Amino acid sequence: MENKITKSKLISIIMFLAVFIFISILLFINKDSLVYEFHKNFIDNNNYLELLKGLFNTILITFVSFVIGLIIGALICLIQGLNTKNTVLLILKNIANAYVSIFRGTPATVQLLIIYFVIFSSFRGDAIYIAMITFGLNSGAYVSEILRGGINSISKGQMEAGRSLGLSYGTTMKKIILPQAIRNALPSLGNEFITLIKETSIVGFIGAIDLTLAFRKIANDTYDFEIVYIMMGIIYFLIVLFITILLRKLEKRLMNNVKVK
Repeated sequence: MENKITKSKLISIIMFLAVFIFISILLFINKDSLVYEFHKNFIDNNNYLELLKGLFNTILITFVSFVIGLIIGALICLIQGLNTKNTVLLILKNIANAYVSIFRGTPATVQLLIIYFVIFSSFRGDAIYIAMITFGLNSGAYVSEILRGGINSISKGQMEAGRSLGLSYGTTMKKIILPQAIRNALPSLGNEFITLIKETSIVGFIGAIDLTLAFRKIANDTYDFEIVYIMMGIIYFLIVLFITILLRKLEKRLMNNVKVK
C-alpha cells in the first residue's frame, strides 16, 4: 500500500513539474508582451483597486452566506427530524420540506433575481446584502441535506441512549448527534463552501461588485478579453485551491483527534 501511495505522489509531482516548466517557458518567451498587457489591464487607471474590492466582496458574501446557510440548515435538519403529531410542528415540517424543494429545485440565478427584483423591489441599500441573504437561503437548503446525511451515518442507538438519560430531543441532537454529524459531513460542507465561492460570480446581475464583475469591467474598458478572463480563471482557481488545502488539513486534524480519543 505504501509503495502505491509513493508512486502516486511521484507521478503527481512529475506531472506538476512538467506543467510548471511548460508554462514557465511560455511566460519567458512572451514576457515582454505579457508585462505590457498586465500593466495595461491591471495597473493603469488603478484597476487593481477594483479587483481588490471585488475580491473582498466575494469572500465576504461567501463567508456570511455560508454561516447563514449553516444556521438555517441545522434548524431545518432538526425540524425535519422531529417525530411528532403536534399540529404546529407538522406544519413547520411541511414548510421546511417545501423550502428545501424550492431552493434545490431552482437555479441560484433565478433565486437572486426574484429576491432582488420582486421580494426586495423597494430595497435601496447595497445589493451585497441581498446577495448574502439569497446565497444563505440557497446554501441552507443544501446544508440541511448534508447534515441529514451526516446524522443518518450516526448509530440510532446514540439518540436512544441520550433520550434514556433524560435528555430532550433538542439537547441530544445538540450535544451528541450534531457534533458527530458535522464532523462526518465536513468534506461535503467544504464542497458547499467552494460551490458558494463560484456561485457568487452571478451577483453582478443585481449590480453588486464582486470579483467577476470587476474583471468584466476591466475587460470592457481595455477590450483585452483574453488576458483578463484568463487571469480571472487563474484567481478563482488559486482561491479554491487554497481553501481546499485548508479544508483537508482541518479534516485530517479532526480525524487525528478522534483517533487519539
